[in-house]
Amino acid sequence: MNKHILAAAAAVAMPGAASAAESVAPDYMQRAAPALARYTDNVLFGDVWKREELSPRDRSVVTLSVLVSTGKSAQIRPHLERALDNGVTPTEIGGLITQLAFYSGWPNAFSAVQIADEVFQERGIDASAIQPATTPLNDKPANDGQRESAVNNGVGQIAPTLGEMTNEVLFNELWLRQDLAARDRSLVTIVALTASGDADQLGFHLQRGIENGLTKAELGAAMGHLAFYAGWPKAFSGATALGKLGNGN
Repeated sequence: MNKHILAAAAAVAMPGAASAAESVAPDYMQRAAPALARYTDNVLFGDVWKREELSPRDRSVVTLSVLVSTGKSAQIRPHLERALDNGVTPTEIGGLITQLAFYSGWPNAFSAVQIADEVFQERGIDASAIQPATTPLNDKPANDGQRESAVNNGVGQIAPTLGEMTNEVLFNELWLRQDLAARDRSLVTIVALTASGDADQLGFHLQRGIENGLTKAELGAAMGHLAFYAGWPKAFSGATALGKLGNGN
């Protein structure tokens, strides 16, 4: 058995493995669901968050992407603060929320951005630290013409507005903004699609993520991490889609 799993299992089986002072789990969880508190302390934060397949920064990006895309507003604040502590910049947080407005809907983004604004103000983060609304755009990928033609000849024939917005706003602007690196933009999108149960959309974005610099090992680790925040069934669906990419990085 994996040494990480053995260590985590031993910690969970050991009463008092984490003292009340060290516990991440809130008091109400320790009273109402003590087993959940143990798993929170000893497996999620005591093991998964410490694994080296993803940096703490990337784990924060994954976690925030799940919470924002699934509308888990009550959990966003502590993880947004943790993300800042783990090196995610205010500009990147703004970019993450903006990306997810398109992939999980404006209502989820509105809820998240209100919390982000409160945290930024509390931390004294000035607006100058956040990228402005319009910026120079990165170059389009060399193979983007094929994607654009597929949209025009497919959904564009059925829903012209959707086709137009997909090409002109989503891929010709949002995806080219500089508030998120292309790698991170792919990671945010892949995590959101997985967490929302939209696995049928993952094939294209997983391949694009590889092209943008993500590795299959990193994506596999992301699926393992998001299982705790979006649930095992969705993580399994995402991992299955990842497996269909075949061998490679």
